[in-house]
Amino acid sequence: MKAIVATRIGGPESLEVRDVPGPEPKSSQILINTEACGVNFADILMTQGSYAGGPKPPFVTGREFAGRLLATGERLMGYVQGGAFAERIVTRRDFVWPIPDGWTMPEGAAFPVNYFTAFFAYWWSGIWSPDGKWQQRERTPSVLIHAVAGGVGTAAVQIGKLLGVEMYGTSSSDEKLARAQRLGLQHPINYKNRDYEEYIREATNAEGIDAAFDMLGGEHTGKSMRCLKFRGHLITYGSATGVPHKVDIRTLYSQNCSVDGLWLSQLSLHQEYMQPAWEQLSSWIAEGHLRPQVGHVLPFEKAGEALRLMLERKNYGKIVLKV
Repeated sequence: MKAIVATRIGGPESLEVRDVPGPEPKSSQILINTEACGVNFADILMTQGSYAGGPKPPFVTGREFAGRLLATGERLMGYVQGGAFAERIVTRRDFVWPIPDGWTMPEGAAFPVNYFTAFFAYWWSGIWSPDGKWQQRERTPSVLIHAVAGGVGTAAVQIGKLLGVEMYGTSSSDEKLARAQRLGLQHPINYKNRDYEEYIREATNAEGIDAAFDMLGGEHTGKSMRCLKFRGHLITYGSATGVPHKVDIRTLYSQNCSVDGLWLSQLSLHQEYMQPAWEQLSSWIAEGHLRPQVGHVLPFEKAGEALRLMLERKNYGKIVLKV
């Protein structure tokens, strides 16, 4: 079968389409014919050799897919720890979910990483809770969403709208911010023109926000923490800047706030979290409230170009490869 292989440590140019042996499912696994693959920043980190616990080259890249169960033709979308950019993959049944009626294969491939990550960010920050208390709040919670026009960002806006959240979102493009506003974002911040820490301080009368979703790392971790109100939560799930997170521990003291890590690679192994998350997400999907934002659909052999689009911040929503 054909697969996208990271031939060496490097950038997008290190990816090649190669013929590799097809997978053989074990008794606990299912075999899927892949039709679309979701591109994530983790794919860039793995190709660069900077992803925690990532494989050594050569290896098949990719963590997200949509396709058909070989045995029945059932349409499924799923998440794997690696090897998704291939014509066929094997995975466990609890790592896949049915593609909703009316969704395309690219939309299915754009769902798992984005929506589970965004959902857990709200859960970890206490804005959503499995006991339903989020439905009887006395006040409106607020959140800062970095890269609001990206895959996780657009998912977070859709979910935040359902949860009744006041949302502040950052991007470098007015056009992308306008599209995020159409999804429900109330406070667009073009960080090229305005310092988001200053904006939030003024907009909240220096009270701050309840939570910040940080996938940037570097100085933005500390800046985002300073945007928090008393007992706020910083949810960190990446470091797209390529710079280690910079945190002044004194901010934790002064704000009595917390920093929560979120890594889907580990969370996906815990059905006690994945199952209630899927139950809530699938309920919202059935009601017509959630739909992935797919900005680019590229041919399978253009995987390097897909990574380059993400590195250059030229994407809106999700980038998907069509197999």
